[in-house]
Amino acid sequence: MSTSKTITFTLFITITLLASCNASAKAKTQPLFPAILIFGDSTVDTGNNNYPSQTIFRAKHVPYGIDLPNHSPNGRFSNGKIFSDIIATKLNIKQFVPPFLQPNLTDQEIVTGVCFASAGAGYDDSTSLTTQAIRVSEQPNMFKSYIARLKSIVGDKKAMKIINNALVVVSAGPNDFILNYYDVPSWRRVYPSISDYQDFVLNRLNNFVQELYSLGCRKILVGGLPPMGCLPIQMTAQFRNVLRFCLEQENRDSVLYNQKLQKLLYQIEVSLTGSKILYSNVYDPMMEMIQNPSKYGFKETTRGCCGTGFLETSFMCNAYSPMCQNRSEFLFFDSIHPSEATYNYIGNVLDTKIRGWLKA
Repeated sequence: MSTSKTITFTLFITITLLASCNASAKAKTQPLFPAILIFGDSTVDTGNNNYPSQTIFRAKHVPYGIDLPNHSPNGRFSNGKIFSDIIATKLNIKQFVPPFLQPNLTDQEIVTGVCFASAGAGYDDSTSLTTQAIRVSEQPNMFKSYIARLKSIVGDKKAMKIINNALVVVSAGPNDFILNYYDVPSWRRVYPSISDYQDFVLNRLNNFVQELYSLGCRKILVGGLPPMGCLPIQMTAQFRNVLRFCLEQENRDSVLYNQKLQKLLYQIEVSLTGSKILYSNVYDPMMEMIQNPSKYGFKETTRGCCGTGFLETSFMCNAYSPMCQNRSEFLFFDSIHPSEATYNYIGNVLDTKIRGWLKA
């Protein structure tokens, strides 16, 4: 082969390899969904509670957000990213999901998705009345305003295509139990057994998912309950629990609820043409970290990093609260909410499950 042909052949191979590498890199960075839309409570609220004047639970003060890039609190109930941001990042959609109520959202932020969640919210409207949160049942009204804005940006047809293909995340439920049923005796007269109240909450969840579907949502991830008996604030509520064991009955309640939820989600998916509904299992990953903490780099699983870690959350976790030194070694940041390290592990587990779900 002549020198000129050799050079030409070498250039051809080089260009082909570079094109292949670029295509591979692009495939890895392409978003798996055109947008992410988030509903629920403080586990996914990225700052909506900063804006309604009546909301009780807020995280727009230090030490919340201490490990974010600008070390500044912005409404996320953790030391850094929460689940909303982590899953959006892993799916190549965006690094941070803005709250819908944030003023001056850009068109690009609208197009790639926002968060409608509110800390303190529950499926049961009475839960949100107690906390003055934006009720889960009200969040679709915010979504309708979002749809109108999206249509004004990209047009009706493209807007509905984005919504049809967006990943919709729903994370709520714990507040209905830890801020309501367990603590409000009057509910025991209406729902004598926890199972009865679970059925009521799940009926509300069913109505909520059905409404999202009617508005165009098709790919919906619905979170179950964590091991509620292992939340530091719940362990503290049992005054004789000096050794801070998990409350087994509350964990059993979570397991029963999650079993019912999985059956319900299957029934909903079968009944709604074109829907894909995935159960988000947060119980098992959290129990795995609680039972095998050193495997995940944790040294403390029974209290939060902020203050004593027994009671502090929201306004009780503040600039005057002492802080743990190694936040990544704490499963919980405050007495209810996980640390960024915990959210990262849960995000890894669900990222794998979502990718498998897409291929199914």
